[in-house]
Amino acid sequence: MTAIRKVVIAEFGDVDVLKVVDDVCPPPPPGHIQIATEYSGFNGADVNMRKGLYPFQKKAPLTPGYCLVGTVRANGEGCNAFKLGDVVAVLTKYDAEAELVNQPEKYCIKVPDGVDHQQATALLCDWNTAYGMVMRSAKVTKGQRVFVHGISGAVGAAIMILSQLQGADVYGTASQRNHDDIREYGARPFVYTDKNWIETMNSLGGAHAVFDPLGFESFDESYSILAPGGILVAYGNNKDSLENGASRNPVGPIVKLLSRNLNPLTCKKTTFFGLTRDSSTYVPNVTALLDMVKTGTIKVPIKNVWDMEDIQTAHRQWGGGTGIGSLLIKVAKD
Repeated sequence: MTAIRKVVIAEFGDVDVLKVVDDVCPPPPPGHIQIATEYSGFNGADVNMRKGLYPFQKKAPLTPGYCLVGTVRANGEGCNAFKLGDVVAVLTKYDAEAELVNQPEKYCIKVPDGVDHQQATALLCDWNTAYGMVMRSAKVTKGQRVFVHGISGAVGAAIMILSQLQGADVYGTASQRNHDDIREYGARPFVYTDKNWIETMNSLGGAHAVFDPLGFESFDESYSILAPGGILVAYGNNKDSLENGASRNPVGPIVKLLSRNLNPLTCKKTTFFGLTRDSSTYVPNVTALLDMVKTGTIKVPIKNVWDMEDIQTAHRQWGGGTGIGSLLIKVAKD
C-alpha cells in the first residue's frame, strides 16, 4: 500500500462536494499496471459526474478523471508490455485524479518520446472523441460545410482542426469573447443565443455535418440546419450546465434525436457518439493522434491547467474564460 492524494466526489451536488483526500493505493492486481499520474483530462463529463447527471455513471463516492498520462511504477502479474519509467496514456472514465492509479495493461498506450505530455493527455478523451466523430461517424470530406457547437471548447476545437485537415469549411457557435481566436484558425464563429447561425447556414445550403454537445432544444435547432444527406452527431447534454440552469433528464431529447432516423422520407441522419476504451478503434485512434502530434500535423491547444488541490476552482471556471482548447488537471507535484 502506498499513500496518495486523490479527488473524491462524496455525494452529488455543487462544487463543494469535491474533496482532495489522503488515501492508499494497493499494488496492481494481475493484468494491471500502476501509474503515477502526471496529468488528468478535465471536461464536461467530470462536471456532469459531479452533479450525478452523466449517463450510466457510478454511484458516489467516486474519484473522477476520464483519462491520464503518467509513468509506469509497477507491473502486476502477467504484465510485460511496459518497462518501469515508461510514459503511458490511458482512457479511464474514473479514477485519473489520483497520484497513483492501477489500470488494465491492455488499455494503456505508450507515449512516444518527444510528444508533449499535456497534448498527449488531451488526445485521450477530447481529441479521441473528435477523431471518431469526424473520421468515422460523419466521414467529413473536402468541400463540405461543418458546423460545431462549442467550437472554442476542447472537443469543439479538435473537431474544427481535424475537419479543416479534411478540407472542410468550418462554422460554429462560441462565446463572443473567443471569436477572434476562432477566426485565427480560419473558421467562422457565431453567437449561439441570437440564432443568426440558423438562417445563415440554411442560406448556404445547410451543413453536411453538425456536431452538438449541448442537447435538449439544441438538437432540434441543429437538425434544422442539416443539408440533404447531412448528419447530426450529438455527443453530450451540456446545455443546462453551461447555462447554470436547472438540471433536466436528457433521455427524452436523445430518444427524440435518434427517432428521427425512423422517418423513411428524410435523407438526414442522426447519431449519438459515445467514447469507450472497449471499442476496436480506441487504440488505433489514439495511436494515430499521437503520431500526428509527433510529426507536427496537429498542435493541441491547451486552454488551462489547474493543480489537483484546486479542483473546486477548476469546476467553478469550467465553461468560462477566454481562449480555446483542452483543460487539464496537474496531479503530479513539482
